[in-house]
Amino acid sequence: MDLSSFTTRMDAVTVDELRAGGGSKWSRYPDAIGAWIAEMDFGIAEPITEALLRYVRSGQFGYTTFAERSEIARAFTEFADRRYGWTVSPETVRPTPDVLSVLGAMIDHFSRPGSKIVLPTPAYMPFLTLPALHDREVIQVPMLREADRWRFDLDALAAAFDDGGHILVLCNPVNPLGQVLTREEMLEVADVVEAKDGLVFSDEIHAPIVYPGNTHLPYATLDERTAAHTITATSGSKGFNLPGLKCAQAILTNPDHLTLWKRRCVMVEEGASRPGLAAGIAAYDEGEPWLDTVLGYLDRNRQALTELTAEHLPEAGYVEPQGTYLALLHLPSLGEDPSAVLRSEAGLFLTPGPALGDAGRGYVRINFATPLPILTDIVERIGRVVRDAA
Repeated sequence: MDLSSFTTRMDAVTVDELRAGGGSKWSRYPDAIGAWIAEMDFGIAEPITEALLRYVRSGQFGYTTFAERSEIARAFTEFADRRYGWTVSPETVRPTPDVLSVLGAMIDHFSRPGSKIVLPTPAYMPFLTLPALHDREVIQVPMLREADRWRFDLDALAAAFDDGGHILVLCNPVNPLGQVLTREEMLEVADVVEAKDGLVFSDEIHAPIVYPGNTHLPYATLDERTAAHTITATSGSKGFNLPGLKCAQAILTNPDHLTLWKRRCVMVEEGASRPGLAAGIAAYDEGEPWLDTVLGYLDRNRQALTELTAEHLPEAGYVEPQGTYLALLHLPSLGEDPSAVLRSEAGLFLTPGPALGDAGRGYVRINFATPLPILTDIVERIGRVVRDAA
């Protein structure tokens, strides 16, 4: 797909057209411009459309088949090898509806009874709320902000394990920070986990969205320790814009974990949908040209966001993301929850910072996977509200 023609087409898309599509990002708050939920406004790759059309025309809407499960495992392993240099056996790749179902299964079947969930924050919102549905407490461990990077508070992570933590939730690339973790950063975390006999739930759903100069390194590939104490969850849903189709993958690199998963988590696997499997196979097998074009557009947007925030929001502490299409803006002049002010004063809806954990107070999360003219309008509106509040 040609980036120039894609850019021309996307730049011409209007808010009314996006709202008419009926997706959650634009219909949940129809009175506001949507920049919150992690959906892209760019449609999907043509091979995925064709795969779904073939599936619909078949009229076969029964339960998932062994062949389909085998195919998604094969497709993912080949994609992971091409994209990340990760060689993994297809047998270790298990279908699931979404990454949250993997975390739920890990809590129920792999963690110590009554243990707590260790969560670096700011974090993806459901990571703060899902553990309670499994009768587990979350220990928030705020990340430490430096000039242009956030780092893990290793002492606080160790203390959280000492306070009853067992599973550490690790997100890479980091939602909502847009940070791609380095080998050194992850090895420091691995040292803590190993010393405390912990487990890692590695959420790598945003792994396909990494910008030039950065490389996604799966946490489980660092060494034998990380392979043994990790369950990885990923999906084509963010990279290929398919979250509603319910098809993710759990990768179990510890043979004992794999055995237990096969014995206990059959019903989790049943939650993956047949249309989702068809779309996921097409995405991994044939979607990379589309993905690379979208990455080019997103790269343009993130660089534009750097310029726009410098002009309109110099106080926002914006750090250009290395991955994902999400970023944080620090707007403490608008209170602990700037999103509420922006909705009422600017007709915008961004993810509330407090929903990201205590460390998110005073922040909003912005989704820049939208046509650049719309992104420009969003930042200009935020800038006017911040200036009026000064």
